[in-house]
Amino acid sequence: MSSKVLTFHQDRLAEFLSEFPFSITYGPSHLATLLDALSHWENVYLERGEDFIRKNQMNFQQLIKQDEFQPSRLFAVKVECFSNLIESIQKELWQDPQYRSILQKFGKGKSAQDYSLKTSSQLLLFKDLVVVPVDPTIQLRILQKHHDSPLAGHPGQEKTLKLVKWDFHMTQFINSYVSSCQQFSRNKNTHHKKFGLPKPLPIPNGPWIFLSMDFITQLPLSNSFDSIPAIVERFSKMEVFIPTMSSITSLDLAHLFIKNIFSKHGLSSRIFSDRGSLFVSFFGPIFVSSSRFQEICQLLTIQKLMDRQRE
Repeated sequence: MSSKVLTFHQDRLAEFLSEFPFSITYGPSHLATLLDALSHWENVYLERGEDFIRKNQMNFQQLIKQDEFQPSRLFAVKVECFSNLIESIQKELWQDPQYRSILQKFGKGKSAQDYSLKTSSQLLLFKDLVVVPVDPTIQLRILQKHHDSPLAGHPGQEKTLKLVKWDFHMTQFINSYVSSCQQFSRNKNTHHKKFGLPKPLPIPNGPWIFLSMDFITQLPLSNSFDSIPAIVERFSKMEVFIPTMSSITSLDLAHLFIKNIFSKHGLSSRIFSDRGSLFVSFFGPIFVSSSRFQEICQLLTIQKLMDRQRE
């Protein structure tokens, strides 16, 4: 019988284990159980209670360093008890006429449909969800515990709703609160497709075929005007500046366009602007109906594109 040739790692492990007196015995598989390493030591649970906590050194990490005990380096920490929040909810529920009548029914031993009373905290439940009064202060405190907490990590609307909905019922307030959270807006993952390659604007074949339009706003008042629509003809680079007011509507802009551009240079096939989809949806139909050339104006295309030349 020859001895087995050990590898380098096996040889080093065998040399290390040879320093300890132990014996290896065979045991049937049905006797094997999940072992707890801590239960093998007798000095871990000396007297139960806090003995295990004191033995675990990880429970005594130093949160404030020794050089931070100076008076100028200390900060006040606000600790809010959860019972105060429950008391605030109970107080506001009794001030609400609708919920006060439901609570009075439970006080008389009656029942209400879909409502129940939590015996431990005396909170009103609606389908096993705690009813929260319409109080922005209370709702804000609840969301700060479930959304702004470092353990929560500023999640989105659905995750925040899952965290809050187990105990509270206020979906609409959660959606508006999460949408206004700056940390969530900065750190949320993008779910849209990858951006495509930049597409340059088409080159016109002649003058006054393609136009680009933008607004210069917040100007000093001059003859009651404080805004200028800048219209650039992309073939000859001719520019037209029309003085107007910042309160201009799509109807007023269509009339200015007909008076200053359409009456002198005719109909253009495309107008490039970055004013947004609302401007495009309002300006196009208004211009078509105002010009009285609906058959010809069917060829007009208003695109929301960025034009660095116009900027």
